[in-house]
Amino acid sequence: MPAGRVAVLRILVGAYVVAWSLARLPEHLASAGQPDHRWQPVGVWALVDGPPARAVVVALAVATPVLGLLFAAGRWFRIAGPACAVALLALATLDSSWGQIFHTENLVVLHVGILALAPGVADALVLGGGRGGRGGRARSESAGAYGWPVGLCAVVVVIAYVVAGVAKLRGEGLGWASGDALRNLVAYDNLRKQLLGDTYSPLGSWIVGQGWAFGPLAVATLAVELGAGVALLGGRWRTAWVVGAWLFHLGVLLLMAIVFPYQLSGIAFAAFFPLERLPERLRRRARPPGPLVHRTGGRAAGIEGRIDGRRLSAPPSG
Repeated sequence: MPAGRVAVLRILVGAYVVAWSLARLPEHLASAGQPDHRWQPVGVWALVDGPPARAVVVALAVATPVLGLLFAAGRWFRIAGPACAVALLALATLDSSWGQIFHTENLVVLHVGILALAPGVADALVLGGGRGGRGGRARSESAGAYGWPVGLCAVVVVIAYVVAGVAKLRGEGLGWASGDALRNLVAYDNLRKQLLGDTYSPLGSWIVGQGWAFGPLAVATLAVELGAGVALLGGRWRTAWVVGAWLFHLGVLLLMAIVFPYQLSGIAFAAFFPLERLPERLRRRARPPGPLVHRTGGRAAGIEGRIDGRRLSAPPSG
């Protein structure tokens, strides 16, 4: 697998980290003022006694987009890569330590962690040229040195969806396919948000009254989640599943006003595709058009070109 594929994946994932951490910056800074009684730590924060100091929260909130930028650029990657992974893990986990668990950033945290620790991720497409990774001799592409981080990112996506599907079956069994559990979930989520004055889905509130719709939606949900493994087959199977998964998250947004930005951006599924072709396509689009050929009466009036820096011209044909 070419080095360009993992490099483009690094750029896309790093760019998402920058965009997400900047968009969430006001909320992260505001979380430093939460009352202590709301502190319900999970993950890495469960190892800490009490909520972090305001200075720690501010440092994480400010450092994460900077580290994400270095991650995407491939600069000083030996330090910036793992530092970005740690900062993102701490910041995303912090969001879930105030009484409400968020699942929306799980995949990006895992992807950043994989790319940050894998060799060769910054061997290509480094801002400013050169190699921003761990240095040393060039890696053999045929040996899969550049392929396993991309493959692992794809496998992690598949596992995440299959686990979600299995959890539904463990909770409701095949009864999930009837749609009743999904209907109750949509109704509860929207009613709770309305009572709390939070953003809810008017479409979701309306469709709860259309019981017939939830059976097909429930079956489609199980098909997407339990069938995620087909994405590893590539080709049309991969594309069909990615489209289905994207539409699933669009449905979650429309019916429950819950946003999974990493999935909706498409970057969560980027590891399934031949990303190394993207830079060349962008270069072709940015390439200026060639010299114009002027015509008079249907005949070429003149042809000009350059070979090895020398200007060549042909006289107008008579």
